[in-house]
Amino acid sequence: MKRIILFFALIAVFIGQAQIIDPVKWATSVEKLSETEYLLVSKATIDSGWHLYSQTVPNDGPIPTTFTYDDSEGGFKIVGNTSEEEGHTIDDPVFQMEIKFFENSATFKQKITVEEGISKVEGFVEFMVCDDSRCLPPTEVDLSFQISKEDNLKASNTSSTIEKQDISEDSKDSESKQGLWGIFFIAFLSGFAALLTPCVFPMIPMTVSFFTKQSKSKAAGIKNAIIYGISIIVIYLLLGIAVTGIFGADALNALATNVWFNIIFFILLVVFATSFLGAFEIMLPNSWANKVDSQADRGGLIGIFFMALALAIVSFSCTGPIVGTLLVEAASKGGLAPIIGMFGFSLAIALPFALFAAFPGWLNSLPKSGGWLNTVKVVLGFLELALAFKFLSQADLVLQAHFLEREVFIAIWIAIFGTLAFYLFGKIQLPHDSPLQHISVGRLSLGLIVLTFTIYMIPGLWGAPLNLISAFPPPQQYSESPYGVGFTKVGAAAMSNSENAHGDLPEGAHLLAPHDILAFNDYDKGLAYAKEVGKPVMIDFTGWACVNCRKMEQNVWPKPEVLSILKNDVVLISLYVDDKRPLEADEVVESKLKPGKKLKYIGQKWSELQTIKYKANSQPFYVLMGHDEENLIDPVAYTPDVEDYHSWLEKGISKFKK
Repeated sequence: MKRIILFFALIAVFIGQAQIIDPVKWATSVEKLSETEYLLVSKATIDSGWHLYSQTVPNDGPIPTTFTYDDSEGGFKIVGNTSEEEGHTIDDPVFQMEIKFFENSATFKQKITVEEGISKVEGFVEFMVCDDSRCLPPTEVDLSFQISKEDNLKASNTSSTIEKQDISEDSKDSESKQGLWGIFFIAFLSGFAALLTPCVFPMIPMTVSFFTKQSKSKAAGIKNAIIYGISIIVIYLLLGIAVTGIFGADALNALATNVWFNIIFFILLVVFATSFLGAFEIMLPNSWANKVDSQADRGGLIGIFFMALALAIVSFSCTGPIVGTLLVEAASKGGLAPIIGMFGFSLAIALPFALFAAFPGWLNSLPKSGGWLNTVKVVLGFLELALAFKFLSQADLVLQAHFLEREVFIAIWIAIFGTLAFYLFGKIQLPHDSPLQHISVGRLSLGLIVLTFTIYMIPGLWGAPLNLISAFPPPQQYSESPYGVGFTKVGAAAMSNSENAHGDLPEGAHLLAPHDILAFNDYDKGLAYAKEVGKPVMIDFTGWACVNCRKMEQNVWPKPEVLSILKNDVVLISLYVDDKRPLEADEVVESKLKPGKKLKYIGQKWSELQTIKYKANSQPFYVLMGHDEENLIDPVAYTPDVEDYHSWLEKGISKFKK
């Protein structure tokens, strides 16, 4: 009612002003993807000061932009939803809510497949525009798209190029930024950890002494210190750029999800960890250090740069494993992550060196070198060893080899952190440790924290969810005993004195332990069952090596309000995009995204379905749809807030019931 009153009031104002306002002009074009596939492109040119609203707006807001295509004659088929540009999101002064809108121009694209003989597609767009103080009533504009083989049609280079441009730009950008910030933060902390190692920490006073003697004045010393810090950053940035350049920004991500590269990463981290524990040292050739040292004596900017390079080479036995681990972790993010990681790492190292070189008096506040530096190095070795098994677990999950199931993974971590606790308490000594006369308060405190963490993990062997580390071990259903050690489904039913809520499982279904959610891993079988029982479908695009998927399944799904819906109100279809099991011979088809290549694995089939139909390729990705395979509500990605996820489920189900 509020909206209707607003519209009529605005209409009255416009009539009273005796003028026709038409701030949006629409133009259409067609992009040819293949002989049967086209993109219908609708471009809006918007007058200055006016806002055209997105296709998705909050309730009680303005009318969303909506496209309707007339496919009543059956000459073409609509593929997926109409995509739109990133736009802007602000607190709208008219409707007093956060709304996404476009200004100046906006382009919308809809993919279709056509049959022979069709030359035109008709449709219309309904939209609403506002400026900072007023809105126009909803408007409909007819759209016409010419489908022909004439030269005025634009041809794209490849269909995969178009697909990549259309894929969920908003969510991809947001997730990418969050991932890069995470890499930067981890790398920054890793840089400080590297400072507290025997190869790096003692070099701080040596560096300060060099700049104090070489600089003729305090100002010159500060300038040289800044150049020195920048040189350290540049050296590590060049390493990140080299890794990205050699492998390619997108190739790193692909490698990180590959079984064999996960195994190689596991081996590398075990080697790094073994080095930190004192078995051997990873060192660059001494000739490199000698040549760089000779260049450092030249003085000036070149000399300072080579001195920074000498630091990187001489300290490699301590920084190398950390840098290697960072690059491995960055590979799982792809894109610019290796460069961002090296920037964070080098910044953390460069800041103390530059600051102490600029202000030598601060050296008095530094603790003296000693055996505690090797303790830091050993602790890092244990952490790298624990992290290594994450990569081995991912390879095992993708292969479905059931070699490293949940209980085995947790047992390994209990052994690693339990041994670390004994080490910190002085019960174990390693090759490069100094004689321990007593345990410091800091070492005792860290030992107690590690011991507490070790004890916390023990119940995980009996089925405890272990929410603090949910991103690392395999999911609970990937287990020798999904319902906990010594606790079977039969025992659970007997204890609750209840029958299996699902009775005999339908074809293709299984119970997702430990919460007994009925789930399918096949789209067609799940959809058929949903139609049979009259429930909506929830598609869960997931992955065996997907960290955020495990967080959702272990932290959000078990909540009573969410679990009740998943068990009783929807039919869950979990599609694993990294499932490496081969497709049946009759299911092997040519990829629509990469013409000329065959879909060989089950995961490729589901990944292509997600990309083509939903314009998204990240996991987790949740879709609520009806029996007509149309979305009941806009899909969502990673949603760790239980209330938001529950609200999304309820809205979708309520629309299904209408």
